[in-house]
Amino acid sequence: LNKTGGLCFPYTPTILMSHSANYNALQPIHSNYPFYNYQSSQVDDMVITGDFFVQNSEEARYWCAAVHYLRTVTKMFYGTGDNSGNPPPVVKLNGYGDFVFNDVSCIIKNFTVDMPADVDYIECNVNGNVDYVPTQSIFTVTVVPNYARSAHSKFSLQSFEKISVKMIKLLLKKYFFKKTAF
Repeated sequence: LNKTGGLCFPYTPTILMSHSANYNALQPIHSNYPFYNYQSSQVDDMVITGDFFVQNSEEARYWCAAVHYLRTVTKMFYGTGDNSGNPPPVVKLNGYGDFVFNDVSCIIKNFTVDMPADVDYIECNVNGNVDYVPTQSIFTVTVVPNYARSAHSKFSLQSFEKISVKMIKLLLKKYFFKKTAF
């Protein structure tokens, strides 16, 4: 994992991303329809699912390291040590450029790895131990963004909107307002 700077899916994963606006339904007496009052907005859990194909012992060691990493970041600091009693570490999610996932602070809530019976397994040596890794498996990782309170207090919808408008203008200029030769 040192070479890749952390866990990196070897093939482009599928990411399910969801944002919500929460409303409270107020139902006045003797009315047919409720009035909705805004309460809050949130970024929901994101599910990242990716294939891991293993073709040699180096990739098998990476598979083992990925599983160990996910086990590690879903455990609190327990027992002896400097960080004893602290929750699992916050990780950074990166991918697809600055306006998609750029150093998004996340906590890993869950992960699953399938180890199918109908594929071959490759032997690898990890720190003098022999392990067997499936040649094909699927990793599913559930993360949730975890924004610091200081970031919440600095948020500005106007600034966020300006970035969105700038991006839309760039896209319109690039794709819809090209000069055509007749």
